[in-house]
Amino acid sequence: MSTETPLDLKKTINLPKTGFSQKANLAQSEPARLKKWTELRLYELIREARAGSEKFILHDGPPYANADIHLGTAMNKIIKDFVVKSRNMLGYDAPYVPGYDCHGLPIELYVDRKLGAKKANMPAVAIRRACREHASQALKRQTRDFQRLGILGEWDNPYLTMSNHYEAETARLFGRFVERGYVYKGARPVYWCIKDQTALAEAEVEYHQHTSPSVYVKFPLRSDPALIDPALAGRKVFVLIWTTTPWTLPANLGVTVHPEFEYSAFESGDEVYIVASELLDAVADKCGLRERDPEGNPIKPKVLARFPGTKLDRLECRHPWIDRPSLLMVGEHVTLGGEADAETELDVSEARDKKATSKAGTGAVHTAPGHGHDDFVIGKSYGLEIYCPVDNAGHFTPEVEHFAGMNVFEANPKIVEFMRDRGVLLFTENYDHRYPHCWRCKNPVIFRATPQWFISMDREVGATVETDEDGRPRSNFTENFSESETSLRQAALREIERVQWIPAWGEVRMRNMVKGRPDWCVSRQRVWGVSIPVFYCAKCSEAVAEPAIIRHVADVFEKESSDAWYTREAAELLPEGYSCKKCGANEWTKETDILDVWFDSGSSSVAVLESRPELRWPADVYLEGGDQFRGWFNSSLMVGIAAHDRAPYKTVITHGWTVDAQGKEMHKSGGNAVPPDEVIKESGADILRLWCASSNYFDDMRSSKEILDRVSDGYRKLRNTARFALGNLHGFDPVRDSVPARDLRETDRWALRKLDEVIQTVRKAYEAYEFHTVYHTLYNFCTVTLSARYFDILKDRLYTFSPRNSERRSAQTALYRIADALARMLAPLLVFTADEIWENLPPDNTRPAFVHMALLPGEGDQVGDSLLSNWERLFEIRDDVLQSLEEARVAKQIGSSLEARLEISAAGESYDLLVRYRDELRYIFIVSQVEVVRSEEGASGVVVKVLPAEGKKCERCWNYSTRVGESARYPDVCERCVTALEEIERENAL
Repeated sequence: MSTETPLDLKKTINLPKTGFSQKANLAQSEPARLKKWTELRLYELIREARAGSEKFILHDGPPYANADIHLGTAMNKIIKDFVVKSRNMLGYDAPYVPGYDCHGLPIELYVDRKLGAKKANMPAVAIRRACREHASQALKRQTRDFQRLGILGEWDNPYLTMSNHYEAETARLFGRFVERGYVYKGARPVYWCIKDQTALAEAEVEYHQHTSPSVYVKFPLRSDPALIDPALAGRKVFVLIWTTTPWTLPANLGVTVHPEFEYSAFESGDEVYIVASELLDAVADKCGLRERDPEGNPIKPKVLARFPGTKLDRLECRHPWIDRPSLLMVGEHVTLGGEADAETELDVSEARDKKATSKAGTGAVHTAPGHGHDDFVIGKSYGLEIYCPVDNAGHFTPEVEHFAGMNVFEANPKIVEFMRDRGVLLFTENYDHRYPHCWRCKNPVIFRATPQWFISMDREVGATVETDEDGRPRSNFTENFSESETSLRQAALREIERVQWIPAWGEVRMRNMVKGRPDWCVSRQRVWGVSIPVFYCAKCSEAVAEPAIIRHVADVFEKESSDAWYTREAAELLPEGYSCKKCGANEWTKETDILDVWFDSGSSSVAVLESRPELRWPADVYLEGGDQFRGWFNSSLMVGIAAHDRAPYKTVITHGWTVDAQGKEMHKSGGNAVPPDEVIKESGADILRLWCASSNYFDDMRSSKEILDRVSDGYRKLRNTARFALGNLHGFDPVRDSVPARDLRETDRWALRKLDEVIQTVRKAYEAYEFHTVYHTLYNFCTVTLSARYFDILKDRLYTFSPRNSERRSAQTALYRIADALARMLAPLLVFTADEIWENLPPDNTRPAFVHMALLPGEGDQVGDSLLSNWERLFEIRDDVLQSLEEARVAKQIGSSLEARLEISAAGESYDLLVRYRDELRYIFIVSQVEVVRSEEGASGVVVKVLPAEGKKCERCWNYSTRVGESARYPDVCERCVTALEEIERENAL
């Protein structure tokens, strides 16, 4: 027995000690950590650590460089960072090259507003300079904000669609489309925004409910009605049409019926009307065309003739008020669902499917080849003029009598009244329907035929195809596509089947998008973008769109940017001495249109992946929102096929929208975007990242203060779990003090087996991009397996055993592996907190300096399934015990659980299990004493009886023991603490 003064009991308790604070202070600590990462070149260190490993390429879809980031862009970038960081930690070399979409309408419109009236007197190159400066400033702010989110990447060298190299590659890719025979110029109806005065891509159009005037209009038959049926000879016959776009009637050149539908000619007064037979009753009721009996009851219309639509083919009507013919035609695009494509959407196949189950209209479609896709196609096949008497601003041109100069939408009610006065209007009412709107200005768009550059979806490369004067295949209905795999459409459909789509519905959606899309209009009537590198002979107007010439111009762009198109004369951009191959002249003008911004961004796979040595084509993953099936996913696919006959991606992942508390989508253009910097300033970027991880991002993700508060609460639980482990590793040297797996206490082996299960689940979830599974697995592990069970049991051993006791070292060995694994598994999600955990682990020279350089943990030595089943049963019994203790506490039989002694009655396997773990039960149940009693034969279940603990309370560990007072040196402690104190005295003496 030592003769020295007894130890101060309070100082012998191993209380947790760590620099990992309970309060995170993320808003203050994260910037300091970011600065450290930048100074020590963390991104480059990760790349060096993975050098030589298999590459994994996530290709970044470029956000518009026109405004500060919002919650949606933050979420998009964070999820991409989850992918890149997890792939790096799975052992891949996963570089990240961010990009910015610097061209396009949003930027040019901002500059328009900023410049105001003075823009009219500015040269195009000056306007482009202002656009470039705005994009440069915006992308600097976005870069700052993305880095603040903890996203690592090549931020000093991002790809910019306005860089010289990128613009040159975009031009070269246009040349590649030309070279493969996909490109033509022609006048065809396209989406047209009358506010911004430009053609729009499909991805720049969104559908909203819209109210239009619905009109039933009679077209007088000019041909002899006896050609249809002798019963109609000498009668005044009218073909009745229905439309929701009265403003397109001045451009009417025909009426289309379905060749196989049955039509009826029915009598009303002295006039005869032709409609589809199935719609006769509905039309007669709507338009008041039924006659009445003497009692005033409506009579069923008298049908004079029934005939197929083919009977009307190539007969003529007369325009309702203009002295010109309206040709009757037959087309299979006609439905009994009412609207034609000019009234709904250019991509009509989807609209047609929706209307198949409804009955509306008359079965006779007003056809204006200059204002609708199907109208255009059938008009071309019948030799009609592509007539579009509407200017860029959406006003009728001077030749439109009565309505010249009017805005088309403002003219609608005036046309309705005009037709009423002329006696050609049978009925009108308001009609609510989905109608295309410009995604930027939110105004309704029109369909307008203008000369544009197109990429054909159905032209067969290398095949002879009958074309019209615009170079377009004659039989190109929206739903028809070539069976030959040489067409762009068929090649795209083939590649879609080879891509992995996450979620799986993406394949169907993409297939429908490609199967139903019309030819791609790639020209835009703006100045901020890559100019279409085409020249026109000043003498004969011959267009020069030759691949070699386009490549020559692209080489100029590589040196001077596409500004050269505006600063140089045409002759300076052409090879020296180049002359027109048609007439021999050598004076030229330049195309004034620019390429569609989606062609710009779609070129990125070639312009970026093939030009940077750290990347490769194709990418492993594209990851964007659901709107990109019309946009970047689509245009990238077309460019990939033109360049390499392959999709530029192996996997496409689609995330949902960020929505507000009411479930409304958040968009910059919608005005309800939430600046993520507000969340960061209040709570830290890791909270925003955890919000992204906590939700299934394949669905829409709601955000509100209440939701973020719940996320913060979840974060605190994760942090407290890590803090407990770190605090109890004080003084632990992993090399010196770790206990071999075979010598670990069974409780610790069970905890590590549970950890291995978590590691396995987490690794699979990261591999499957299921980050919400990662979060929920780790959250449940921390809050249930660790905090509520393992840590609860462990506290006595950690706090009261002597610091170097082998059983305490066993616990610390398990805690070290748990903390290490948690830091690694959390690292892709909680980038700042995981690195903070990492730096507070006990020093170990075998670990990398930063957690983000490490690999995800692997599984350790497996323990038997019987051990797992034993402990699962023990915890089931523990739940019953805790319930009994709580009831005793409420009844004031005990205060702390250590004041209790348990008498547990059990039978069979439960009894055997409890007896086996008899010495551990007091620690598992956190009581002072446990007695196990065999139940009578036939008894079922486990019965728990709570009694007062026997003996006195130990002043050191607070357990009750009948042996307190046996030690003269330490009379107030139990026998366990006496042993611990003696060990501490021996350790201190060394």
